[in-house]
Amino acid sequence: MPDPSSFALYAAAALLLAVTPGPGLFYVAARTLAGGRAEGVASSLGTGLGGLAHVLAGGLGVSALVLASAEWFTALKLAGAVYLVWLGYRTLRSARRDAPRPDGARPSVGARRAFREGVLVEALNPKTAAFFLAFVPQFVDAAAGAVALQFVVLGTVAVALNTLADLAVAIAASRLRGAAASRPGLVRRLREASGAAMIALGLGLAFARRPAA
Repeated sequence: MPDPSSFALYAAAALLLAVTPGPGLFYVAARTLAGGRAEGVASSLGTGLGGLAHVLAGGLGVSALVLASAEWFTALKLAGAVYLVWLGYRTLRSARRDAPRPDGARPSVGARRAFREGVLVEALNPKTAAFFLAFVPQFVDAAAGAVALQFVVLGTVAVALNTLADLAVAIAASRLRGAAASRPGLVRRLREASGAAMIALGLGLAFARRPAA
């Protein structure tokens, strides 16, 4: 493992990256605004599990193989993009179809589905794999041996920090949604905006370029 000073530097850098606004935070915020705190927390835990899948794949060398292949990278990113666009479309459709309750509290899909969707959204994002392969190895001490184990441990730390940041965003977004609960029309517009945000994230992923070798 890295020495304490190197690990502290890694943790600080990972924390800074975790709180920097990006697709993951925007997705969790959109899911929370669409369905409430329970869905936001569930999607945060789901994206965390999806992130761990990339960490394990990186430790086993699978991610490097995917990123080295233009065909595999394109297939994975398009699958993730289509899934995000579908989630956004479904959120938009349900926001316009369902009559909002006065308290605006009913989740649109439920926590279990939000968790599963969070896992898939993150697992199907090749840019997450690229991040781990570019960032984590800088702090791996090859001389200490067990390189794959070091990668998994450091990657897990990054995922944990990302998940904590996502949970904080979910709580903040749920408070915003709660403040608008007495205005059902505003809740509907928030859900519509959330669906549009998911579609935008999907389109952005579709045009993502494979990292240079």
